[in-house]
Amino acid sequence: MARFTGKKATSTPELNMGSMSDIIFMLLFFFMVITTMRESSLYVKIIPPQGSEVTKLEKKSLVSYINVGVPLPDQQKKYGTEPRIQLNDQISEVSDIMTFCELERSARPEADRPFITTAIKADKQVRMGMVSDIKQELRQAGALKIFYNASKGNSKSK
Repeated sequence: MARFTGKKATSTPELNMGSMSDIIFMLLFFFMVITTMRESSLYVKIIPPQGSEVTKLEKKSLVSYINVGVPLPDQQKKYGTEPRIQLNDQISEVSDIMTFCELERSARPEADRPFITTAIKADKQVRMGMVSDIKQELRQAGALKIFYNASKGNSKSK
């Protein structure tokens, strides 16, 4: 007589890992597309003033930013508590603005140079004298398209 053997222990089939690499690369490309890189670290505190006629910039790639405000608490030992100017990733003086404009212009393609806009992101507590000095330097540098950063306020007239 033949012996009957019991059922062998069945194991679960393994997962097909072939499509796992496709999923990982899709996620990688997705995050690469939606992520924006921060251009520079902010060393000054900026609370923008409110404006009634606020418009958005169209091409942000053609904007050079000048940040003006009181240094952040971790920077105050080095720079003090008076408002300072930040150009790219460094605290600068008003006299450095002309060099900054020339470097920004030379970094852009020749066709885009006439469309470069300089955005002044100033804290609402900064005195207008400092902003006027910045404007005078920009005028001497030939940067005549200026944009002032502001937050949207109420549109009620008083």
